[in-house]
Amino acid sequence: MKTRKWWTWILIASLVFVLQVSIAAKAQDNGQNQNPDQNQNPDQGQQNPDEDQAQDPPGRVARLDFSEGSISFRPAGEDDWVSGVPNRPMVSGDDLWADEDSRAEVHIGSTAIRMGAKTGITFLTLDDHTTQIRLAQGSLILRVRHVDDDDNYEVDTPNIAFSLLQPGEYRVDVSEDGSQSIVTVWHGRGRVTGGGDTYSVVANQSATFTGSDRLDYELAQVPDRDDLDTWAFERDDSEDQADSANYVSREMTGYEDLDEYGDWSYVAGYGPCWRPRAVVAGWAPYRFGHWIYVGPWGWTWVENEPWGFAPFHYGRWAFVNNGWFWVPGPVVVRPVWAPAMVAFVGGPGFRFSAGVGVGWFPLAPGEVFVPGYRVSRAYVNNVNVTNTTVTVTKITNVYNTTVVNRNTTVGHITYVNERVSNGVTVVSHDVFVNARPVAQNIMRVDQKEIATAPVGHVVAAEPIRTSVMGSGRPASVRPPASVISRQVVAVRTPAAPPRSIEQRQVQAGGNLNQQALVRPVNARPVNARPLNGAQPAPGNAAGRATSTPNQNGFRPFTQPNGGDNVGNNEVRQMPNTQPRVFKEQGTPQPENLQSEESQNPQSANHPAAAATHPLVRPAPPVQQRSPQQEQQQEQKFNQWHQQRPASPPPEQRAPSRAPESRPPSPTKQGR
Repeated sequence: MKTRKWWTWILIASLVFVLQVSIAAKAQDNGQNQNPDQNQNPDQGQQNPDEDQAQDPPGRVARLDFSEGSISFRPAGEDDWVSGVPNRPMVSGDDLWADEDSRAEVHIGSTAIRMGAKTGITFLTLDDHTTQIRLAQGSLILRVRHVDDDDNYEVDTPNIAFSLLQPGEYRVDVSEDGSQSIVTVWHGRGRVTGGGDTYSVVANQSATFTGSDRLDYELAQVPDRDDLDTWAFERDDSEDQADSANYVSREMTGYEDLDEYGDWSYVAGYGPCWRPRAVVAGWAPYRFGHWIYVGPWGWTWVENEPWGFAPFHYGRWAFVNNGWFWVPGPVVVRPVWAPAMVAFVGGPGFRFSAGVGVGWFPLAPGEVFVPGYRVSRAYVNNVNVTNTTVTVTKITNVYNTTVVNRNTTVGHITYVNERVSNGVTVVSHDVFVNARPVAQNIMRVDQKEIATAPVGHVVAAEPIRTSVMGSGRPASVRPPASVISRQVVAVRTPAAPPRSIEQRQVQAGGNLNQQALVRPVNARPVNARPLNGAQPAPGNAAGRATSTPNQNGFRPFTQPNGGDNVGNNEVRQMPNTQPRVFKEQGTPQPENLQSEESQNPQSANHPAAAATHPLVRPAPPVQQRSPQQEQQQEQKFNQWHQQRPASPPPEQRAPSRAPESRPPSPTKQGR
């Protein structure tokens, strides 16, 4: 009897369970039908609005890492020039001038750009895949170590546009009146567009182009090295031997100066770490420098030390054995640059007992950096997993707390360096926004007060003109007016230069720094490309997030199917990331950068692009050469080829012989 009752209860429980499953399945089906946005066919190209990589800033910038003589700098959108400040990040629209008897070096990842005397350049476009430089006058030497299939390097002069198609060493010279451009190629291959024609310039060639509407073209051997060439090659040789390239990617801007000023060692729990050899008393990361405002990132740190670029825009800092160590994070093809890897103390509306101020401390390994500027969720993943070892779950939790729920403070998170003695730096609001030196203007705040202050990822301070101009002094020298206003020829039409900080503040209603991290739903284009070849932000098989918008129009940052992806599996290497190997002339690399038509939109099949930049004019449409012109080209090439110096004979090696103490083998004795 008891057994019969027992089986009766089991049968009833089973029926209830089946009924609940059926109801849940029906509800899920109904929910999916009511939310078609989550069930789009992947072929339709619909994506989560929070995945808009078009709103993301570039993952790289330029850095002024060496200067000699008088170097002047003008931020994008501004009219005034200031002295060049080492380690200042440079972006699209920025100008740089090397005066008489001066020279400068700029790095963009592994690419080195060297400027000779009386040389003026503008970064027309500088993003993840395009480096477009306006060379109005002077001499420019470029060492390009790495070119991916979708990378584009272009130097625009008053009469030609020079596209660099392969890794190599190149030089471009522009005369003072802008009427003549000389392109020299030691290694590599490039294409010149101008005067309605195109010309290939290959290794061991120097091509001179004179005129504008119609170009005079002469081909010659590479001239003997001058002082600028020698200096550039010596810098290259030193960089080739950089030990730091064993620990970080060469695409990490600033790695080239680490060897001279510090040492690598293994730190338990972190792996290979770098430590500066000599620092002043009381030194801490992000203290000996100043803040500037650089769009679109916003508040950006500029360190004083000559080595102070890579350790403050990549990786994390750890305090070990009473000393600070820089932990670079995993070695990836191209780590994502960030304005400052810090968390801020205080937050909007907070006031220290000493007055209104801004505080910050360096993030430690494994701690999540939340950008204080508009980005996609994929960017948040990339900027973290390319700079430290961190789980996707941890990024998700911090992102959902600070962005999705719009919490400007993250007080529930324990930060390691916040509790390090002397690890937090606080300055007044006035010092912060006016780019004043931090170390000389520290606000004394009791440690107990710091411990109770809120910690966040944004700074409420609005930028002013000094924030953009930075700490540079008013420049005593600047380019001649003719150089400043001189137009150049371009294959690619760059975006219009940005407006001044005053104009942008007026347009933003005085709230330029207050911008949303993620755009609201349906306010974005579809089919955005992932940043730096990274996978889309976590989602389902169709590449869409699996969560629904909340009442504020944001979607939570969910982890990918399969659970917590520990480590850096959220980022994959870009296609064809291996550098192209130099080959002997006659067997050139396939030019897979883009087709000839897409590289040259002004060809016969493409209308001339509308000029949107006042200093750029599109290259004239390329015309088909006449038989006479083809014959002239052939004659010039043959003449150059015949004049090439003979290759040196192979080294004669002395025949090797066995040591005298070693007796001959039996085989040799029998011959």
